[in-house]
Order: sequence, then C-alpha cells, then structure tokens
Amino acid sequence: MGKIKRFEDLPIWKKSVEVSLEIYRIAEQGKLKNDFSLKDQLKRAAISISSNIAEGYEYNNNKDFLRFLRYAKGSAGELRSQIFILKEMRFIDNEAYEKINVLLLEVSRQISGFMKYLREHKQY
Repeated sequence: MGKIKRFEDLPIWKKSVEVSLEIYRIAEQGKLKNDFSLKDQLKRAAISISSNIAEGYEYNNNKDFLRFLRYAKGSAGELRSQIFILKEMRFIDNEAYEKINVLLLEVSRQISGFMKYLREHKQY
C-alpha cells in the first residue's frame, strides 16, 4: 500500500461518505421526512462514520487511528440497526434498505480490513 497523504484518499472514508449521502437522501423521503428526531439520529450516526475515520487519521499514529476506526465501525453497526428498524416500521422500503445495508456492510468490512493492516504495520 502506498503512503496515504490525507484521509480523503482513504477508500474507507470515501465509502463512508457515500453512506452519509444515501442516508441524507433517504431521510428526506416518505414518513421519515417529517420525523425530525429520527432522521437527526440517522444522520448523526452516518456522519460519525466518516468523521471518526478522519479524526483518527489526523492523530498520525496507528494506536489512535485504530481506536477511532473502532468507533467508526461501531457507528456503522448502530446505523445498520436503525435502518433495519426503519424497514420494519415501513419508513423505508426493502429496496432502500438493501441498498444502504449493502453499503454499510461494505464499510464495516473495509474498516475491519484496514484495522488488520494497521495492526500488522508500524505506521501507515
């Protein structure tokens, strides 16, 4: 892996931004559009993924980066739980659920892989 010079170059950060954009799109549709508390919670969980990746990167050491990647992965799990509940409540349809769930599973997988990489290397 080549030296990453900024968090914006990280594929996991880019994928997490994609998740946020999809959540923001979903939040402005159907029943969810007028549930300000619920859509705020969804948006904050989504933004937390990319924010934690960026913040951890900026500490410029693997120990801190790994800690923030764990937070990001936790936020991805939180969001997966929330969107499942939205599907069950029929706030989102199966198609929207599947699309965002696939993105979130990919983000979680990528974060796990990157965490493994960081544990095996002294510095990114």
